[in-house]
Amino acid sequence: MKLTLISHRLCPYVQRAAIALQEKGVPFERVDIDLAHKPDWFLALSPTGKTPLLLVEGQPIFESAVICEYLEDTALPALHPTDALQRAQHRGWIEFASATLNDIGSLYAAVDEAGLQRAGRALRARFERLESELGAGPFFAGSAFSLVDAAFAPAFRYFEALTEVADLQLFADLPKLQAWRQALADRPSVRQAVAADYLRGLRAFVSQKGSALARRMQLAA
Repeated sequence: MKLTLISHRLCPYVQRAAIALQEKGVPFERVDIDLAHKPDWFLALSPTGKTPLLLVEGQPIFESAVICEYLEDTALPALHPTDALQRAQHRGWIEFASATLNDIGSLYAAVDEAGLQRAGRALRARFERLESELGAGPFFAGSAFSLVDAAFAPAFRYFEALTEVADLQLFADLPKLQAWRQALADRPSVRQAVAADYLRGLRAFVSQKGSALARRMQLAA
C-alpha cells in the first residue's frame, strides 16, 4: 500500500505516527505543509484541519491515536500489549501523554512568570506520577517499546530545546523518568521522526510567542 503522512515539521502528534511507522518498518512518504496557510487539498481531506493525516492509497485517516491504532491493525510488530486490560491501560497513558503536551503548550505560552511557574508545577506533578509508574525500563513497560513510548517521546523532546531556559527543575530527582527520557532520545525511530533542524525551528517558534519563556530565551541568547 502507498502510505503518505501529511505533516507539520514541529507537530508532536505527527511524530507519534512517524515513530510507529518506523518501528513497524512500514515504507511511507512524508509531506510537510504550512498550517498557517493550509492547502485547499489538505482541508478537503482533513475534517479537523490538523496534522497528522495519513493517506492510505489516497484515503485519509486523521487523528494520531487513530492512525496508530490503524497501524496496529495492519502491520507488525505489535506495539500494544496482547492482554486486553494492559492494552486499555496503555491507551489511558497515551491520553495522559496528550494532556502532558497540553501542559507543555501552557508552559511556552504563559504570558508572565506566575503563569510559567503554574505550568511548570503542573508538568512536575505529571512527571512525578510517571516516575511512580515506571519499572526497571528502559521503556514504559519494560524492555518492549510500545505506543506509550511513541506518545511520550515527542513530549520529552521539547525539553531538549527548553530545559536550559525554563530552569524549572522538572526532571530533578526523578531517576527513572530521566533514564526513560534518555532511552527514548536514543531510539532510532524517535531520532528519525524529526528533521535535522527541528530544535532550531522549535526555539524559533517559541521565541516568537512573546511569552515569559520567550523572554527568558531572548535573555539567554
